[in-house]
Amino acid sequence: MAPYELDHPNIKNLNHTGTHPVATDLAVNNAIDYFEKIGAKRKEERLRYLQFYWSDKVRNIPGIMVNTPAERERSCGIANVGIQGMDPGDMAKILMDKYKIYTVGINYAGVVGCRITPNIYTTPGELDVLVKALHEMAKRA
Repeated sequence: MAPYELDHPNIKNLNHTGTHPVATDLAVNNAIDYFEKIGAKRKEERLRYLQFYWSDKVRNIPGIMVNTPAERERSCGIANVGIQGMDPGDMAKILMDKYKIYTVGINYAGVVGCRITPNIYTTPGELDVLVKALHEMAKRA
């Protein structure tokens, strides 16, 4: 948030952060070490596996629109899914309130749905909850 007094003659007017949390800075080296142990290729393979684990299960369900390409080489961990006739914001709210799944609704530039972003530690069982939720939501829409 910018300060009330625009007293800097440069971009500093747009960077009022208050007290910066040091934990994020201290964690950078550990995060890099962790990434190097896993390796980029293994991380990519895991994220792609997780995305297609759930998206393949809902891709051909009536009322569900997977807005991410089915070709493995055209996407990786993040995917977008919508329910026909349902506003993405409403969809995100239902996913959170009823199923405890946090996501972000997107309705911009021709993309209408929720961004689903598993991480490497997300389990297939957790994604099964998402699949079940999407099935139930599509039936009610």
